[in-house]
Amino acid sequence: MNNYLLNVDLNLLKALDVLLDERSVTRAAERLCLTQPAVSGMLTRLRESFDDPLFIRAQRGILPTLRALELAGPVKAILAEVGELLQPQQFDPALSQMTLHVAATDYALSAVIVPFIAHLRREAPGIRVAVVPVNSETLSGQFEHGEVDVALLTPETTPTTLHTRQLFDEEYICLLSENHPLAGSPTLSLDEFCAQDHALVSWPGGNFHGVTDQALAAIGRTRRVALSVCSFLVLPEILRVTDLVSVVPKRLAIDTTGLVMLPPPLVIPGFSKIMAWHDRAAHHKGHEWLRERLVSVAETAVC
Repeated sequence: MNNYLLNVDLNLLKALDVLLDERSVTRAAERLCLTQPAVSGMLTRLRESFDDPLFIRAQRGILPTLRALELAGPVKAILAEVGELLQPQQFDPALSQMTLHVAATDYALSAVIVPFIAHLRREAPGIRVAVVPVNSETLSGQFEHGEVDVALLTPETTPTTLHTRQLFDEEYICLLSENHPLAGSPTLSLDEFCAQDHALVSWPGGNFHGVTDQALAAIGRTRRVALSVCSFLVLPEILRVTDLVSVVPKRLAIDTTGLVMLPPPLVIPGFSKIMAWHDRAAHHKGHEWLRERLVSVAETAVC
């Protein structure tokens, strides 16, 4: 087709397609639910656009010119492609080959992504998941550029421009080796807790003060933190081979062999975990399905 097609709207192409099928302005008007003068006017515009009569009068109806016959196939193909674009989006998880980019901390990696992947391998084995670290300084730009589809965050760290949904509320527990002298106790007293050497996770690394220390300071107590690491993933291994005690999110203690879980002897404020996504993927059927599965996994993967 020539460049004049750029000036032809889809309604005109639809009219041309019907005129080619019906070979009659009257029947074409009935099929298009338009008046005969309206269809005649559309034919005039088509003739101007393609610089060709397109149809000539005949004893019965109208006959297409050679140019109109040349246009018949391409016009039907264009309308078919447009029709497919306008069909409701379908998504079959079992057949999908899409890729989901998730921004998550190592805590969310263990608490949410691990059970999510297990679920995904059963229902949608063709979907790939790329997990990237959370970077609050670049997160908004990553969403806008399609580098991140979903982020697992806390409300305090979530940009206000994103859609959000609550996943769960987390609480803290004490974790220590099953060989620790206090492992047989059903509870820890505050004095016993404060007398132990502790390990904590510091996201930036090197910090020996955390939410537990804030809670202790509020009641006039302190503890000694002997080890600071930057990842939750290594912490269980350290606790298994030492006499250190650690206060960790409860969901990290699921299926943790060789360790004992005890309630803290003081109130330590927990945190909420939410899922955030950009408006860019808000209505995509595949992403909607994946977000629902993340919610479902978060609701069922409870200690």
